[in-house]
Amino acid sequence: MTGGTGSHTGGCLCGQVRYRVDAPIGDVAHCHCTMCRRASGAVAVTWFTVQPDAFTLTTGQLRSWQSSPGATRGFCPGCGCQITFQTDAAAGELDVTLATLDDADRHPAQRHIWTDSRLSWLTLDPDLPESGQE
Repeated sequence: MTGGTGSHTGGCLCGQVRYRVDAPIGDVAHCHCTMCRRASGAVAVTWFTVQPDAFTLTTGQLRSWQSSPGATRGFCPGCGCQITFQTDAAAGELDVTLATLDDADRHPAQRHIWTDSRLSWLTLDPDLPESGQE
C-alpha cells in the first residue's frame, strides 16, 4: 500500500543514522543501474522519492559522496548503509532507499528504472512497468 499520510521513520543497519519522512511514500521504483548496484552491493536498489524538506535526520549525520557529476549519495559513516541519492538535475527531489524504512513492507514497488542495465538473469516484479533509462 504505497502512499499514506503521516510520518515514516527509518535508519541504517548500525542505528547511528535515523530519519523521519513527513510525506506520503510515493514513486517507488526498483533501480537497475550499474552505479546503484555497485554502491549497494545488491542486484537492484529500490528507492522512493520525496521533496528534500520532507526528510529530516533525527539521529546522526550522513556522509556524502559524489558518485558521478551532479549526483550525490548519502550514507551512514558507521556501517556504510546507503540512504539517499540526489541529482542536480532534480534538485527538488530526494530519493531514499526503501529498505531503510521501518515500514518498508507497506510500500511495494510501482515500476522498474534503468532496465537497460538490468542483470540478464534477474527477474523481479515482472508485471511492473519498465523504463530503459530514467
